[in-house]
Amino acid sequence: MQLEMNDSIEQMLIQTYEFEKLRDFRPILSEYWSASLVLALIYLGVIFMGQRFMKNRKGFNLRLPLTIWSFTLAIFSILGAMRTWRYLGALVMWGGLKNSLCHIGFITNPTVRFWSLLFVLSKIVELGDTAFIILRKQKLLFLHWFHHSTVLVYTCFAYKDAVAGGYWFMTMNYGVHAFMYSYYTVKALGLKPPRILPMIITTLQITQMFAGAFVSILSFLWGKDCACYTSTQYLFWTFAMYLAYFALFLHFFYKAYFRTAQTKAKAKSQ
Repeated sequence: MQLEMNDSIEQMLIQTYEFEKLRDFRPILSEYWSASLVLALIYLGVIFMGQRFMKNRKGFNLRLPLTIWSFTLAIFSILGAMRTWRYLGALVMWGGLKNSLCHIGFITNPTVRFWSLLFVLSKIVELGDTAFIILRKQKLLFLHWFHHSTVLVYTCFAYKDAVAGGYWFMTMNYGVHAFMYSYYTVKALGLKPPRILPMIITTLQITQMFAGAFVSILSFLWGKDCACYTSTQYLFWTFAMYLAYFALFLHFFYKAYFRTAQTKAKAKSQ
C-alpha cells in the first residue's frame, strides 16, 4: 500500500526530464566513499599552505570570479531546491512525515537520484569557497572550514548507505544555499542588500541544524518501519554533527549581530 502510494505520487507530481535520466552512480560512489576522508584532509592541508602563502602578500581582488562562482552555485541551488522541495512536499502531503523520512526515492526515482548525485558532488565543489577567503585575505572562521570538511564526509556516508532522513537533509540544504549564494552574489557585485538579510540567512541555517537533529531522532525511532538504513551509530554521528553545527551557528549569530551591535552602541555612548 505504501509503495503503491509513493509510485502514484512520483508519477503525478514529479516529471523526469531527459537530462535527469542518468545511470545510477551510487554503487560506484558508495564503493569509494572513504575517499571523502582523504579529500577532507587534503582540504585542510591546502588551507594551511594557502594561509602561509598569503601571509606576506596582499589579498587579490577577485570580484568578477567570485561573482561568477556565487551566481553559478546560486542557480544550481535554486534548481536543486525547486526539484527536491516539490517532491518532499508531495511525500509529506500524501504520506505524512513518517513516510517522508523513510522514503527511498533518492535511490529509485530518477529525478531525485539525479539531484542527490549532484548534491554529493557539490560538496566537493563548495570547498572552493575557502579559496576565495584565503586569496582575498579575509578572516577564516573555524565554523567555515569545520562545516565544509565534515559535511563532505557525512554527505558521502549518508549517500552510501541511503540513510533514513537523508532526503530531508539534502532538501533543506538546497533551500538554504539558494538564499545564501544569492546573497553572496549580490555582495560580490558590490551592492548593499538589506542589513537584515544576512541575519535571516543565519537564522535559516540554525533552523536547518535544529531540524536536522530532530529528523535524525525521528528516523531512529521509526527505524524498524523504514526502508532506509538506520542504526545507533548513524544516529549518534548525525545528532552530534547537527548539534555541533547548531551551537557554532548560534554562537556566530550572537557574535556577528548582537555583540557587534552592543559594541557599536557602547562606542557611540562614549
